Parts: sequence; C-alpha cells; structure tokens
Amino acid sequence: MKTYREELWFETKNRRDYINITPHVAAALKKSGIREGLCLVNAMHISASVYINDDEPGLLFDYDAFLEKLAPHEPVSQYRHNDTGEDNADAHIKRQVMGREVVVAITGGKLDFGPWEQIFYGEFDGRRKKRVLIKIIGE
Repeated sequence: MKTYREELWFETKNRRDYINITPHVAAALKKSGIREGLCLVNAMHISASVYINDDEPGLLFDYDAFLEKLAPHEPVSQYRHNDTGEDNADAHIKRQVMGREVVVAITGGKLDFGPWEQIFYGEFDGRRKKRVLIKIIGE
C-alpha cells in the first residue's frame, strides 16, 4: 500500500468563504500515482470545514444564510466562548454543522464522485492562514 500527503493553505479576505478545492485534490491524487484507494480531506483548524456538495452559487449563498441564521456572528456577546476575548464562537458552531472532513473513494485513478459532487473548503473565521490536509492511501 502507498500513501501520499499534501497540505493546502488558505487565507481568505473575508470572515466566511466557500472555496471549491476539487481541482487541488484531483491534482494531489494525480501526483500520488494511486489508482485504487481512499482520499481523506480535512480541515486542520477548528473554525473551518471540508464538505461535499454541488458547486452552485445559489446553494453557496443559501448555506451561508442558513449558517448565519443558525449561529450569527453578532452580537459576539451572546456566546460564552467569546468571554475569553475571542470573537469566533459562531465559527466553531458552523464548523460543527458542516463537518471536519470527507473521504472519497478512488477508482481508476480518479475521485469517485456521485453526480454534481465537489469538495469544498468552508471558512468561518478567515483572514489568517489555515490549512487543509489531503491524505491518500491505496495502490
């Protein structure tokens, strides 16, 4: 069995952002040379997410509106976590809802997706460097 590891780094200009990272993951898979196996992609920060869904602008807008309604950023005083001097309690909650990682099957050297599936990095407390891990195992 072979393994391959790569990191992606992001620093978004906005507090919240949604980035399609499918091309980056596909490129890492190609570099790995692995044809059959599994690909783990996970956010290495507690206020960011990796998830799979459709790359449709309306859906991305709807996600953002839903998450902001569920866990609004302001007023920051509504969260006990922010009593520590932080202002990102909402980002932790949004990450919990959207998830930490995804695992995608690799078949014939390609990511084995269903229709319309794409991998996204969800940023909920941006404007600083954060990383995503890609770990590929297989043959």
